[in-house]
Amino acid sequence: MQNILFQYLIWHFFDMPKNILRAWRDYLRFNLNYFSVLLLLKTLFSPWRRYKVSYGRGFDAGRYFEALFSNLIFRVFGATIRSFLIVIGIIAEIVIVFGGIVVFFAWLVLPGLLILGFYHGFRILI
Repeated sequence: MQNILFQYLIWHFFDMPKNILRAWRDYLRFNLNYFSVLLLLKTLFSPWRRYKVSYGRGFDAGRYFEALFSNLIFRVFGATIRSFLIVIGIIAEIVIVFGGIVVFFAWLVLPGLLILGFYHGFRILI
């Protein structure tokens, strides 16, 4: 039978950091999946929502250029929106990385802060 202090130290410094790292990894995976960064990169220059103007049958120069420029606008619009979403996804990923670092190290420092808080509290009382 171990004493409660030893169990607490094992839980605080071994078990919970594993859980924090696992949760951090899950948040990073979820963010990549939520923003679909890899899929957006693969389909960067695809038309937005698959909008496409048909060229029609036969050759009509006016209709051909109208369809060409419309399709080009849809592709540029799709690339713009996808680029914006990719940037937002990467920024969110960076925020999650830094947030995870802060949470992880804050968890490791908490017992020391607790001891310092008790020390300074008793010092103020005396």
